[in-house]
This record gives sequence, C-alpha cells and structure tokens, in this order.
Amino acid sequence: MKKLLLSFLITCSFNSVATQSAEKESNNSQLTADFLEQQVQQNMSIGRAIKSVVGHYPQEVETVVSTALDLYPGKYKEIIHAAIAAQPALTEDVVRIAINKGITSCSNVVLTAIKAEPSYVDFVVNAAAQSTPEELDEIVRIAVVTEPDSADAIVSTVAKAHPNKLVDIISSAIGAVPFVGEYIVDALLVAFPNEAESVVSTAVRESSAQREQVIKIIETAKNAGIDNEHLSAYALKGGASKEEVAQVINQ
Repeated sequence: MKKLLLSFLITCSFNSVATQSAEKESNNSQLTADFLEQQVQQNMSIGRAIKSVVGHYPQEVETVVSTALDLYPGKYKEIIHAAIAAQPALTEDVVRIAINKGITSCSNVVLTAIKAEPSYVDFVVNAAAQSTPEELDEIVRIAVVTEPDSADAIVSTVAKAHPNKLVDIISSAIGAVPFVGEYIVDALLVAFPNEAESVVSTAVRESSAQREQVIKIIETAKNAGIDNEHLSAYALKGGASKEEVAQVINQ
C-alpha cells in the first residue's frame, strides 16, 4: 500500500512539474509576443527589436526567434539576420529554429544565415544538414556558391557529419564552383586519409570540363603525400589523361 501511495505521489509530482513548465513556457512566449508587437507598433523594426532582445538575453533566443517567426513569417530574413548579428555564436540555434518552423525553404534559411555572418558558414551548413539531411546536396551547393573561399571548411564539416555521403558532397561542391576542387581535395585528404581514392577520383571527374583544375587537383594530391602509383590510378579512374598524370608525376 505504501509503495502504491509513493508511486502515486511521485507521478503527481512529475505531472505538476511538467504542467508548471509548460505554463511557464507558454507565459514566456506570450510575454515575448506582446513585447515584440509593442516594439513594432512603436515604429521599431522587428529586426531592431530582435537584435536588442537577443543581444541582451541570448539565453532567450529560442523563444524570441520562434515567436518572431510566428508573428512575422514574411520577415524571416530580417529576423534571422538580426538574431545572428546580435549573437553570432548562436548561429546554429537560429538556423535550426528557422528551418524547423517551415516558413520557407531550407535553402533560403541557409543563404540568409550565411549572408548575416559569413565567418560562421560551417556552423550554418552543419545545423541545416542536421535538420534536413535530405537536402544535403542543395545545402552544400548554396553554401559553396555564397562563400567559395570557405569551400574547404564547408565540405569538411558536412562530410564529417555525413561520411557516407562523401562522394555526393564533393560532386555538389565542385559542380557548383569548379575552381574550389584543389582546396576541397586538400582538406578532405587530411580529414579522410583512408578515402583518398574516392576523394581524388571524384574531384577529377567533377572537374573534367576544367582541365587546368584537373592538373591542380592531381598536384594537390601529390603534395598531400599520395605515392605516384596510387595517384596515377586514382586520377585515371576519375578521367584524367595519361599525359596529365605524367605532367604532374614528372615535375
């Protein structure tokens, strides 16, 4: 009997805590909504209001951004940009919240977030890839096109999170911006030394329309320490000519 009573009391206690937590969250959301609407009514832009609140209370980013997107979905770009500008370290959180809201495409969220804080591009793609892995190729494409100078970091970040998609990731990145091939190969040979064949052959194949890039990719692989025999095999598998391979090996 005592055990049953104890079990009942514990259950009631948990239910009470859960109810109080839900009520508190609901109250916080309502207060946030009221505050944001009040700021906008006073001729303050939603972006400025978001920047002010998130800047002072970063721990409330989930409630603030989520509520703002519910109230003003058409201004998602301004909201995302303002939140990230206020707290760049919370970029992943902002991207995740925006994508989960479903008010626009994942690609639009990624593009907006990268433009807000280009130096956090790898955090953006990581959050986006985790939230919508089925859109991985498009996420990589948008990120590399928007920030080609960070292509190596972008590809490395996504590939580490989705190693089974390595070939697709390389294809998407080089297909979007061919000249990044050598930098991607350099980064991936460090991150995935046991996948040298896939990295080199895929990069060469995807750069087939840019023969000068093929040479640079082979050179990069050679400089990374791949021996001539394996380098030749990987490059030829990707579609390099014997002349192109010989040009690099005989340097």
